[in-house]
Amino acid sequence: MKISTRGRYALRMMVDLALANADEFVTIKSIAARQDISVKYLEQIITVLSRAGFVKSARGAQGGYKLAKPAEDYTVGMILRQIEGSLVPVACMEDDPNQCPRCDQCVTLDVWKQLNDAISSVVDHMTLADLAAKQKNKIKK
Repeated sequence: MKISTRGRYALRMMVDLALANADEFVTIKSIAARQDISVKYLEQIITVLSRAGFVKSARGAQGGYKLAKPAEDYTVGMILRQIEGSLVPVACMEDDPNQCPRCDQCVTLDVWKQLNDAISSVVDHMTLADLAAKQKNKIKK
């Protein structure tokens, strides 16, 4: 499994929004400047996040985007899956139950399951609030 640039940028954008005041709308332009990402690329990503209900938008001079829920309510896994789709390490694990005709005798499937469990354990237990707190600490240094 490899997280795409799109997934990495989506997570950075969501952290940026988590660092803003909860009642404040943030412009794509300002996020792009802070994160050193093109505005056009962020516009594509924010559309997906907005449709998923992860962010709210407002038009006008004071417009922009903000998180739809508190940062504690988002996990890294939620955000990455919204942008990337499934995070399973191999295609044969996409279906539940597993549809592979070899799944009952495939010893390598155990490896992929353990890898998937490890990935899920990390991304599903780390929240956007956790990342925002870590970012604040890095900025202080």
